[in-house]
Amino acid sequence: MADLLTHVLAAYAVLTVASWRVERITPPWVAVGACGAAVPDLVKIDTVVDSATVETALGVPFTWSAVSTLGGVVLVAGAVALAFGDRHRRRAFAALVAGGSLSLALDGLRVYADGHTGPWLYPFTWWRPPTPSLYVTSNPRVLVAALLVAGAVFAVDRRRGVVDETGDGDRSERAGSDADGAR
Repeated sequence: MADLLTHVLAAYAVLTVASWRVERITPPWVAVGACGAAVPDLVKIDTVVDSATVETALGVPFTWSAVSTLGGVVLVAGAVALAFGDRHRRRAFAALVAGGSLSLALDGLRVYADGHTGPWLYPFTWWRPPTPSLYVTSNPRVLVAALLVAGAVFAVDRRRGVVDETGDGDRSERAGSDADGAR
């Protein structure tokens, strides 16, 4: 589970920093993107619901491993985005895919026995990119690093909010003083 939490925290940190420059990325969409980072980790549902059980129920070949690919992220994000209203469906889809893609990118950096990641670029290609083998998912230092980075981003984000509320660069406060002067 440390791997799942690391993915969610990394997506939170990256999307929060992106929200500082892109106005359309608001805190609710950061949260949706962080949830999207959990999509590739749905492959772990296999420990609860075996692929063979689903295969028997559906009557067709089935494996959970397809969820941990770019195609799986797009498919699950599309299904989840349908739960959003018509106005927000595209933004929800984009946020979920962004979070899922960040998760896949982090998975591409971890250690694999043969030196290559899984085919996470499927359905575009079956190519298995080489991995730089930067970390082992069971290493608690990875989770601690993710917690520290996310905590620092959270603190800076809250500090930025306090600066905006005090009037340093806040246009709404200046607009209010202009309206008072016009009376």
